[in-house]
Amino acid sequence: MALTLPKDVRDAIADWRQWLSAERRASDHTTENYLADLYAFLGFVRGHKGDTPDIAVLLQLNPRDFRSWLARRSMDGMAKSSTARALSSLRNFYRFLDRTGRGQNAAVNSIRNPKLPQSVPKPLSPADAMAVLDNAGAWQDEPWLAKRNLALFTLLYGCGLRISEALDLNANQRPTGDSMVITGKGNKQRLVPVLQIVRDAIDDYVHTCPYAPNGNEPLFVGARGGRLVAQVAQREMRKIRGLLNLPDTATPHAMRHSFATHLLAGGGDLRTIQDLLGHASLSTTQRYTSVDTERLMAVYHGTHPRARR
Repeated sequence: MALTLPKDVRDAIADWRQWLSAERRASDHTTENYLADLYAFLGFVRGHKGDTPDIAVLLQLNPRDFRSWLARRSMDGMAKSSTARALSSLRNFYRFLDRTGRGQNAAVNSIRNPKLPQSVPKPLSPADAMAVLDNAGAWQDEPWLAKRNLALFTLLYGCGLRISEALDLNANQRPTGDSMVITGKGNKQRLVPVLQIVRDAIDDYVHTCPYAPNGNEPLFVGARGGRLVAQVAQREMRKIRGLLNLPDTATPHAMRHSFATHLLAGGGDLRTIQDLLGHASLSTTQRYTSVDTERLMAVYHGTHPRARR
C-alpha cells in the first residue's frame, strides 16, 4: 500500500532532504538510505496508530512507541546494524524538526542503540586477491566489460577504496599520477597513492569502453552506459567466487579489507593505514590487528617446534 503523507510531513521531508544534501553534504547514497529508513518508520507508525501520522503525531510518540518499532524490526528479521542506522536516521530527522522550529520529541533520544557484535573484517589471502584480479572478467563476452571489472577490483585492492567511492568517481577524476584525492564519508577528502598497475588497468578499460567516459560522466559504467551500481559489482564478484570456490565473505568490500590487512602484514603502521582508508577513528582501523593476529597465531601453531609436539 502506498504511503500518502500529510502536507506538513511532506514539506518537512523535502526540507530535510535539501538540508542533508546542501548543509551536511551527505552523498546521494546516504540521503536515500536516510529517507528509506524514515519512510519505513512512518509506515510502521501508520499501522501502529491506525492513521497516517502528521507532525503533531510524530512529536507525541513516546518511548513505548519507539520500542514497539524496534520490536517489529526484530520480528521482521532486520539486522541490528540496519536497525542502528535506522535509529540514527530518525534521530537526525527529529533534530531537524527541532532545528527548524517544528517541535521537539526527546523520546527518540531515550532509546538505546542496539548492541552490535564487533565484526572483524574477513580479507582474502594475497593469492586469492590476485586470483580475483586474474579472473575478473573471465566469463564476459565483451572485452571492455572484462577490463572494466579488472579496473574496478584493481582500484579497490590497490588503493583501499570503498565500493561507493570507486563508483562515485567521474571520468575527470581518473588517476593520472602517483596519487588521487578521494571524497569519502562525511565529504572528507584524503590523498591516496596510486600504483602504476592501477592506472594501467583503468586506462586500458577507458580506451576500450564504447561509451568513452569523459568529463563529468561516470568513470565506471554498466552495459548500457549508465553509472555502474554496487549491485552489479557484487554480482560480478559472486561469479568470481563461484569460479574460484571462494567463501561468501569474498565481496567487493573484502578487497578493501585485503588492502589494509596486507599492508599491515607488510609492516605498515596503523596511523598510515587509517589515513589511507579514510577512517575517522583509529579504533575502526584497529580491527585489522585482530585479523593479522589470527594469521600470526596460525603461522605460530603451524611452524613453532613446541607447537608440533
